[in-house]
Amino acid sequence: MRATVIHAPHDIRVEEVPDPAIRQPTDAVVRVLRACICGSDLWAYRGESARQPGQRIGHEFLGVVEETGAGVGGFAVGDLVVAPFVWSDGTCAYCAEGLTTSCPEGGFWGSVGSDGGQGEAVRVPYADGTLVKLPAAAASDDRLLTALLALSDVLGTGHHAALGAGVTKGSTVAVVGDGAVGLCGVLAARRLGAERIIELGRHSARTDIARRFGATDVVAERGEAALAAVRELTRGEGAHSVIEAVGTEQSMRTALDIVRDGGAIGYVGVPHGSASGVDLGVMFDRNIALRGGVAPVRTYIPELLPDVLDGTIDPSPVFDLSIGLDEVPAGYRAMDGRTALKVLITP
Repeated sequence: MRATVIHAPHDIRVEEVPDPAIRQPTDAVVRVLRACICGSDLWAYRGESARQPGQRIGHEFLGVVEETGAGVGGFAVGDLVVAPFVWSDGTCAYCAEGLTTSCPEGGFWGSVGSDGGQGEAVRVPYADGTLVKLPAAAASDDRLLTALLALSDVLGTGHHAALGAGVTKGSTVAVVGDGAVGLCGVLAARRLGAERIIELGRHSARTDIARRFGATDVVAERGEAALAAVRELTRGEGAHSVIEAVGTEQSMRTALDIVRDGGAIGYVGVPHGSASGVDLGVMFDRNIALRGGVAPVRTYIPELLPDVLDGTIDPSPVFDLSIGLDEVPAGYRAMDGRTALKVLITP
């Protein structure tokens, strides 16, 4: 089959690789119908996150089950399924608590020795604990299929950030980051009942989506001007909840500066290239809570799926460029150059 591999920074290729095969009774093989490029993939693409030459890449996909191991009981050949970005066994103490990303048997797609999502097919370990079945009819609905793909990562990650930030009905939320995760954070905040949602972003195409998703205000300024703008919008107090969806020291400092005393920051931006930007003394004095981390998306999919299916939420607009598998290197260049928000791949 064909799959995307990374050989060096800025060297992404689509190559012939061995077909996936059942190795353990709990495995399944899924033929990929939709995959995509994540903003976090860019850290490997730019050389800021180490990868071995020839390693697979991509961690978001949905598709059709083509084969199952003898130990798989929840799926059959032909089932339409979505995979969260981490596989998990579904039986350990962490999985029982909903923290599937800490499963001792779990792992990330594209890690050494595993298939990546940006390919024609994927071997799925622990299929019963990992995959979630989708309605078969969704396979013939392009828009719905694209919306469902967001369940594999960005929608659940935005939801995780909103929960970490303590978003409640009637609250004021600020979102730092106008990438796909930040925009899904806007969608999640609206779903949880936030009354005011302030998006911090400078790119009109992205902030237009933020408004479509429920943002009531957009702050395009940066630095001190941005902080002043948020304070002005919040009677000088700041936001009850702040979603941090970038992962840089500056973005975390911004989050701390705009959160209200007694508020909370939900952080899901993958940390990279700097210190945290967190001053515990400031957080202590102002009673600020900090919660977040790697989103246990598998836990959230059953809750979010019905709202995607009935159209209550529609994350599909975050995918603004659609390509075939052979065009994946160009897709990485587009996202790296910020000419695309999130690239959809149709193998």
